[in-house]
Parts: sequence; C-alpha cells; structure tokens
Amino acid sequence: MSSDLWSFSLATYARPGVEDACLQLQTAGANVCLLLCGLWLEQRGVTCDEQRVSELQALTEPWDIEVVQPLRTLRMQWKARALDDAVLKGMREQIKSLELEAERALLSRLEGVAQEWTRNDAGSMTWLEGLAGTAANPNRDALQVLRVAATGV
Repeated sequence: MSSDLWSFSLATYARPGVEDACLQLQTAGANVCLLLCGLWLEQRGVTCDEQRVSELQALTEPWDIEVVQPLRTLRMQWKARALDDAVLKGMREQIKSLELEAERALLSRLEGVAQEWTRNDAGSMTWLEGLAGTAANPNRDALQVLRVAATGV
C-alpha cells in the first residue's frame, strides 16, 4: 500500500474501472479527491466520524470551487475547439496540468490534516459514504469499484 495520499491516488486511479467510477461519482456531485482520501483513510484503518468528515469537506470545498473547478471548466470549454487548433490544444494541455497540480495540492492538504488521526477504532460511518454525501446512495456500485481497486494498491 502506498504510504502517501498522492501515490495511493495515482495507483488507485490507474486500476481498471476506477476512472469511470470516479467520473460517475463526480457527475453525481462527489469530489474525487475527497473520495480517494477516504479510500486511503479506510485502507489505513483510520477512524471515521462526522467531525473528521466535516473537517475534510471544509478544507476541500473552497479550493475546489475557487481553483480546481475553474480550471476544469476552462479545459472542458476548449475541448471541441482544441481538436482543430494546435495552439489551443497545447494551451488546453497546460490547463490540464494545472488542474492536476491543483488536485495534487489538495490531496497534500488533506493528507496533512489526516495524518495524525487515530487508527483502528470503530467509527460511526465509513469514509467513502461519509465523503460521497448524496452521491453515495445511487452510486453504491461505483463506491464498491473504488474499494476493490484500493485493495490491490
């Protein structure tokens, strides 16, 4: 198992079915970085409770709204036009790199908050369901894909 959240996230995301599951959950309103953090915490046996879930969500929301989402929106807006415009295609790739770096920074911040949390106590909820929020119920299969993939990391 990868010890740091970034390496764990890359390894997990590369496993079969994970990208599709993450995009399905993202479309339903879940934050993929939070879900990957939740998987990492579950794999490490870290206790999940409402206060910790809220703390991770409070850290994630402003960064996601102010940094990640604007980059993603711009990248997606340029998708069709970049097919026929080499300059725009190159700029879109730069935006994609910035988006990935913003996600890496977020994962680093999440890891920083969570690294001192206790392990192996019975929590009141599981990380994935707690962090997926309303996206969890209709997407249980996608959450299971993530859990299975994480066991092989």
